[in-house]
This record gives sequence, structure tokens and C-alpha cells, in this order.
Amino acid sequence: MEQDFNQPQIMKKQLVHISILQSSKIMTALYVFTGFIYTLIGLPMVVFGGDKLRIIGIVYLFMPVLLGIFGFIFFVIFAAVYNGLAKFLGGFEVEIKDIDHMA
Repeated sequence: MEQDFNQPQIMKKQLVHISILQSSKIMTALYVFTGFIYTLIGLPMVVFGGDKLRIIGIVYLFMPVLLGIFGFIFFVIFAAVYNGLAKFLGGFEVEIKDIDHMA
């Protein structure tokens, strides 16, 4: 059987290890960025809300920090558990293909 070199080759890859510190830094940055959405919601609550609504708004203002801290901690735990399980069960499997961008 002749191989067609014009077709992209599909390969299976397996993620067997997650770098705990590097991945956690990336996830922390994403959680902090997501936390700014809460800040946008909390700001009007603090400015225009009553007493109880202001308290909730203040909590929302600190969400980037809170989500960053908890995101880091929980992703460290997730990555460590994943790495342990991947040793015994194998990691996530993905199919990738090489694409030649020749015009």
C-alpha cells in the first residue's frame, strides 16, 4: 500500500505528566483574569448598594486575589493527583495531525 504524502498524518499522543508549578502559574493568571469580572460586578454594588449589598460588593472586589490563591492551590492538588493517576492508568489521549501550510 502506497502512503499518500499529501494527506496530514494523524498521531495519537498521551499527556503523562503535568508540570505542577508552571501549569499552576498559568491557571492562577487565568483565575485572576476571571476574577476581574467579579470586580466589575462588585464595584456598582459598593457604590450604589445598601449596607448588605456593599459587604457583598467588597467581597467581589477581592475576587481576583481570592480566585488566584484558591486557583493555585487547587490546581497544584489537581496536577499532583493527575500525575499520580497517569502513572498507573495512562494520561489523556489526544489525536494530532501535522498540517503542511504549503500554498
